[in-house]
Amino acid sequence: MNDTTPAILLTEATASAYVAASGFRVGPVGRVGVELEYCVRDPRRPLHRPAPGRLLGLLAHLGNPLPGGSSVTIEPGGQLELSSAVGADMDACVAALAGDLALVRAGLAEHGLFLEGTGLDMVRRPRLVTDHPRYVALAEYHDRAGTRGRTVMTNSASIQVCLDSGTEGAEADEWSHFARRWWLADAIGPVLMAAFANSPHVTRAGRRWASYRQALRFGTDASRTRAPRRTADPRTAWARYALAAKVAMVAPDDFDATTDPAAGERWLVPSGLTMRDWLRGHGPRPVTLTDLERHLGTLVPPVRPRGYLELRMIDQQAGDDWVVPVAVVTSLLDDPEGAQAAADATEHLRSPLRRHRDWLGAARDGLADPALAAAALACFTAAQSVLARREAPLAVRDAVAQFVDRYVLRGRCPADDARHDRDRRVRVVSTG
Repeated sequence: MNDTTPAILLTEATASAYVAASGFRVGPVGRVGVELEYCVRDPRRPLHRPAPGRLLGLLAHLGNPLPGGSSVTIEPGGQLELSSAVGADMDACVAALAGDLALVRAGLAEHGLFLEGTGLDMVRRPRLVTDHPRYVALAEYHDRAGTRGRTVMTNSASIQVCLDSGTEGAEADEWSHFARRWWLADAIGPVLMAAFANSPHVTRAGRRWASYRQALRFGTDASRTRAPRRTADPRTAWARYALAAKVAMVAPDDFDATTDPAAGERWLVPSGLTMRDWLRGHGPRPVTLTDLERHLGTLVPPVRPRGYLELRMIDQQAGDDWVVPVAVVTSLLDDPEGAQAAADATEHLRSPLRRHRDWLGAARDGLADPALAAAALACFTAAQSVLARREAPLAVRDAVAQFVDRYVLRGRCPADDARHDRDRRVRVVSTG
């Protein structure tokens, strides 16, 4: 699906059916994909944002896709994103992506640039580095409610782990079933958010956040950022969520992604228009399949079904610790014993009537919350058992073990390191 797809007009019924079917494509589980976002920094010019053309030019000699199959794209604030090829399993995906990431880091280092391993750039003011009408319209949509949305667009960086949706049929009581996988991904999501929180911030009101990236995201349009309600039928729940979400942009009828977007017409930014409203005739024109797909691409709940499950709640990590969430997530969702252990570990966290509170608490407190800390320890311990039993690469097992020792066993998360370093710098400056 792309912007050159023929204009297929939709009704509310056909749109709902399409969203439900396309969100969960069923089949055997085990494949893994990873997207790594990084803020790119130049130590010599701390406030500078390297232009997208320059970044792509510096890496052009490596090819795109890169030798390991990863593609390189630039996000609207100049963040560099590496999207892995879909690996047959976690081992293959991590090995290929690690090789591509090493090439990118080396290519940028030759020109004095580096990839920052944090979830949020708190130094540079939010600024778009693209004039593509899609991002210009999305920024305008967010700006109506303040600066949070633009900050997330331009200054945030995450690790997105993508797994198969799951199976269906007679295996409804097994952890590979798509409905149970959706439920489990949602159940462990706050634990993952808390354990990998890496964007600390204290607001002017004095509220401390371990993952301010997520706090900002949740503070934008709730219809497009909160987790869908958990029901027995995730397909219906997702379709209802998508159609109830507000539409952020409407492209011109004649928009063609193959031409220069900067030369085209400005996109419409509606106010309060939901996709259901638009499908019922209250929008500027009839809804096409391309419009619906573009709308689905702007929805950013913590777990997003896009034919596969896309876990979006994990902040970017320092160094090569991006491997840890990939290993933990696959161990807890793709292995039956790991899945059962994760379900047991999160039993005491489930509050479906107040689910958003759970997500906010994880973003605010990290593993300082005793309940989250206990669940994280059980989940990470289960993941380590799965990795050992499956004889995962030693480097991966070591990375997980070091993360557990440094953070999980101590009820800490990476944000605590960043806070400590910042406080230490403040003390040094204040004492002269």
